[in-house]
Amino acid sequence: MNQDILEGKWKQVKGQMRQWWAALTDDDIDYIGGKTEKLVGKLQERYGYTREEAQRDVERRLRDLEALKDPA
Repeated sequence: MNQDILEGKWKQVKGQMRQWWAALTDDDIDYIGGKTEKLVGKLQERYGYTREEAQRDVERRLRDLEALKDPA
């Protein structure tokens, strides 16, 4: 899922984010606002991930979400 898709589906995804990353606060979610780079940064801050770990986690979870919504 690229940046444009994340921004377009932000309202749907942000509820799911609270389940995936419980350490993110409502203020964090508001700050992220559908921006992948901001999400990666907040995951690094809250979970102590490296940039690469955070990026992989975001990509994996968004891929999983897309697979659930668009079964082949």
